[in-house]
Amino acid sequence: MPIVNAVLQHQSQQMEAGIARLSEFEVSAVAAGDISNRFSQAPLGGVYQFTGFLNKKSRNSKSLVFHIIDFRAVADSAPI
Repeated sequence: MPIVNAVLQHQSQQMEAGIARLSEFEVSAVAAGDISNRFSQAPLGGVYQFTGFLNKKSRNSKSLVFHIIDFRAVADSAPI
């Protein structure tokens, strides 16, 4: 089964208790099976919306990895 590993970067502004808060993080990701080929062809630095789920990196790990089920390109938005 083909597998592609990646690191996704997120940046957005969220409202919390009526106050705008900057949300920035990186998360390890994996695309397996049919989606891995399409994902490996996606341009680096693009803006995408991902569908998937979080799971432990391995059976005994406490680290999380995002499993990519699907994704699509979205229009780049203005910097926060």
